[in-house]
Amino acid sequence: MPAPTRAPTHLLYLHGFRSSPQSFKARMLHAWLQQHAPRVTWWCPQLPPSPSEAWNLMRDGTQGWPVHSMAVLGSSLGGFYATVVAEAFGCAAVVLNPAVDPARDLVRYVGDQTAYHDPSQHFEFRAAYVDELRALTPPRISDPSRYAAVIAKGDELLDWREMSARYAGSHMRLLDGSDHALSDFDRHLPFVLDFLRLRPHTV
Repeated sequence: MPAPTRAPTHLLYLHGFRSSPQSFKARMLHAWLQQHAPRVTWWCPQLPPSPSEAWNLMRDGTQGWPVHSMAVLGSSLGGFYATVVAEAFGCAAVVLNPAVDPARDLVRYVGDQTAYHDPSQHFEFRAAYVDELRALTPPRISDPSRYAAVIAKGDELLDWREMSARYAGSHMRLLDGSDHALSDFDRHLPFVLDFLRLRPHTV
């Protein structure tokens, strides 16, 4: 299935490592939907540290969603998860500075971690989770035309060249600057909305 030809009726947003549904990108998109497309079903769950548990949550929570009118979005580790969902379901996906090989990159974070939006909250990132990430990794992107990618050359955590190579052939917005968090996401929201065919009062 190529890029969406009509606006999705269901949207799943997946936050990054140590993040939460309080992600400013998630809140910005949700606010737009509430104002302009309130009938779109929106779900941005708090993902558990375990990748296999996160996958079960995503799969079970979207059970019954219409594959041909749903889309998934994700940032960083959430971009990796969005790819897992898109490859499993065949739906459209938007990835924002997506983690390409989190099994490799997150090894150094094994141990006690704090939540980004609430440092008083601690969680354990276990060594077994690295293996779970490896097991979830799709071997390839089956149909790049189903993907839109926003990738920042200024990303201080992930290599933009690796991200660009992984999503080659997708609808890509390659930024000369910006950062890992895409702090200027308001400038790129129109690109995301355009890919998803979302317009004011759609659906």
